[in-house]
Amino acid sequence: MDFEQADAINQAIRLLSLRHRARASALLAPLGLHPGQEALLLELARTGPMIKAQLSEALGCEPPSVTLMTRKLEASGHIRFRAVPSDKRASVVELTDSGKALATQVKQLWCALAEETIAGLAPDTVASLPDTLNTMTANVDSRRRAK
Repeated sequence: MDFEQADAINQAIRLLSLRHRARASALLAPLGLHPGQEALLLELARTGPMIKAQLSEALGCEPPSVTLMTRKLEASGHIRFRAVPSDKRASVVELTDSGKALATQVKQLWCALAEETIAGLAPDTVASLPDTLNTMTANVDSRRRAK
């Protein structure tokens, strides 16, 4: 691949990432959420209660980031912690009723953001987009290379 093509690809990915995050941030702000917190809420809504280490793995972020997000979401009443009887060091994170309602709002917001993002793309392109993006993510996943 020559530099011009590589630059065009890398710039497009960089700009999409920046602008998508900014748009997501603008949409999440009225709900009292910051980028990343919605992913945690959606993961708990999808899978049910889990310990922070599992959340960290599922979200692809570092444990301190999950700790910060869970503290903020607990303070706002959207999640709660429950002790794990078999492991005194671990606690299970679960959605409260407020968190479940918020996750429903986030799902609606996420649908709207996706529709904005894919506007003008052909249906077959849209259908293949998740696989394409997941492959690209795996190609640059530093956790995969570190193992």
